[in-house]
Amino acid sequence: MNMPLPGFEKQMPPGWVWDDTRAFLAVARHGTLSGAATQLKLGIATLARRIERMEKALKLPLFVRHQSGYQLTQEGAGLMEKAEALEAAAAAFSTGVTHASQLTGRVRLATAENLATALILPALTRFHEQYPGITLELVTDIATANLHRRDADLALRMVKPERGNVTLRRLGTLGYGLYASERYVARNTGEDASQHEAESYIAWDETYAHLPAARWIEDTLQGREPAITTTSIATQVAAAKAGLGLAVLPHFLASKAGLACVAADIGVSQPIYLVIQTDLTQSGRVRAVADFLAELVSHHQEPLNG
Repeated sequence: MNMPLPGFEKQMPPGWVWDDTRAFLAVARHGTLSGAATQLKLGIATLARRIERMEKALKLPLFVRHQSGYQLTQEGAGLMEKAEALEAAAAAFSTGVTHASQLTGRVRLATAENLATALILPALTRFHEQYPGITLELVTDIATANLHRRDADLALRMVKPERGNVTLRRLGTLGYGLYASERYVARNTGEDASQHEAESYIAWDETYAHLPAARWIEDTLQGREPAITTTSIATQVAAAKAGLGLAVLPHFLASKAGLACVAADIGVSQPIYLVIQTDLTQSGRVRAVADFLAELVSHHQEPLNG
């Protein structure tokens, strides 16, 4: 559709239409015209013209063209937030055509256990009051839930998918810090405990060695043995509360558990992505869940980021 969305007319420069914004987002996310054209069901030439039209309207270069694909310029990257806001408005507008009480069916959401238990579940009562006909299937074993295999309709995750016919949007950041119990901190000196080679650390089982938190602990230990290894974020928190050592934990979980922050920024922050099966983006019930998640992360961004 070429008409501007309600409430956004004054924010859009002359000549900038919604179809061009969709093209811009698709190319930015896929990095190639071919991938974006497949998602939008457009010809490559048509897609290229829309990008050129948008650049002309804005008087800005949005992409650097390489043989391997399209890369956002600094100006293009700066427009992502506004373009995604337009996308969210379009989704909300189309979802609103159907009354909330008329939306029914199941939606399967894959996400990390810590986001499910501490962020999503406490807010689900409000969602169910608004959409009583939607049943949410929550899958927290994201190691086995793969949107590429259609194991879920949408996902809230910290790893950007590299394949599959999916649409993604970055919602925010999940910040991590180094935490311990007050009792553990009291037993040690007042200096930065993370600098002490003798410190005890709570590590992850080797199955989870790929996690940024696990890699940070491994690098810090430098071959030394940890105090304990665990296989879940819940047991990481419990071990820290028991005074067994230092753990790398999400800020919002550690603060809820009453743990003391030893180091607030250790360089282990992760982006939070909303990922949807592309052919389900127009589904009213899927969009309702997606909008709920986007609003939830936005509302809690300060504690999530730490």
